[in-house]
Amino acid sequence: MTTIPRIQTIQPLADFQLSVLFDDGRRVLYDVKDDIDTLEEFKNLELIAGLWNHVQLDKSRTVAYWNDRIDLPSDVLYKYGVSIA
Repeated sequence: MTTIPRIQTIQPLADFQLSVLFDDGRRVLYDVKDDIDTLEEFKNLELIAGLWNHVQLDKSRTVAYWNDRIDLPSDVLYKYGVSIA
């Protein structure tokens, strides 16, 4: 059974990048621009003023979300994020 990575901290950065630190110490940079370009609901991150900066974690710390229609599971962030020091 695969363990779902838990997010310790998440920070929205300029140009629709997320800085994510996981409980295992891995830190990644995840580019949300591709999601904005391909997923209709994600376009609101660009269109609604201030929404981008309101990213939150669910209680399990396995989902980052902005509202009830825009979210990213931690395993996607972990797998597709670019490791940073």
